[in-house]
Amino acid sequence: MKTYSFKVVVEPDDDRWHACCPALVDRGASTWGCSREEALKHIDEVVQFVVDSMSEHGESLPEESTNAPCLLPPAAGSSSRSTSLTTD
Repeated sequence: MKTYSFKVVVEPDDDRWHACCPALVDRGASTWGCSREEALKHIDEVVQFVVDSMSEHGESLPEESTNAPCLLPPAAGSSSRSTSLTTD
C-alpha cells in the first residue's frame, strides 16, 4: 500500500462552491457542491476515483504541481488543503 497526498483548491462560485485537484485536473478532477463541505466531499471522491483508475490501468501518478490551473481563476474566499488516500 502507498499513501498519496494531493492539494485541492476550493473556492466560492456564485451560489455554490467549486473544487479541483490541480495535479489531476487534466484527468477530470474538478467538481462542485452547494456548500464548501459538500465540494470537499465530492473532490475527495473524484480524486480517489481518478487515482484508482490510473492505478488499475498501470498509469503513473503525476507529481504534485502547483502550476496546474483549475477551471476557475482564484476568487476571494478560496482555500486549499491536501487530501490523502491510500492505494493497494
